[in-house]
Amino acid sequence: MRAADQPSILVLGDSLSAAYGLETRQGWVELLRQRLKDQGYAYRVVNASVSGETSRGGRHRLPELLARHAPEILILELGANDGLRGLPLDALQANLAAMVLRAREAGARVLLVGMQIPPNLGPFYTERFAALYAELAAQQDLAFTPFLLAGVAGDERLMQDDATHANAQGQTRMLENVWVVLQELLERPEGREVAGEDDLAQGQQQDQPQREQGQF
Repeated sequence: MRAADQPSILVLGDSLSAAYGLETRQGWVELLRQRLKDQGYAYRVVNASVSGETSRGGRHRLPELLARHAPEILILELGANDGLRGLPLDALQANLAAMVLRAREAGARVLLVGMQIPPNLGPFYTERFAALYAELAAQQDLAFTPFLLAGVAGDERLMQDDATHANAQGQTRMLENVWVVLQELLERPEGREVAGEDDLAQGQQQDQPQREQGQF
């Protein structure tokens, strides 16, 4: 099966999913692509994550990405930069909900990835920010990973020197946090061939413009 004919998984995130500070092959999205191949899943992984991305930016880019890649699954990992900037939570929720709706209208299933932020903006904002993801997942009946950095954040052994992004070892834990939910959405039809590594690599796209300091 040619890479272009394979069902695709679209990852829309920020630098946490764009392997910031690492080689692309070390990021959790690339590790996901390799695991899918190793376990016989013939999915094409498209990484549309951009360092510094916001929910507004993702909402703007999503329609074209859906039209181009027609994903079966959208992994939506956005909002951390909104939280660091103190974006009103109703605006964040509206952007995430709009992306879920657009993806579903395009025939994609959505895995929502939750995020948490440091308590710089006070406990009320911080707690409501984290709760927003779980509430949206429940309201929309979404597959849900509560926190991408669960078991990673706060552990110096798993973080880069900026104390914000996971190192290569931490990326493997991030993959596990997503995988435990994602595998329930995957389908492996009988007789489906697994494309070669080169074909799959052609289907992988990575966009990592320079990230502004203090952003994901």
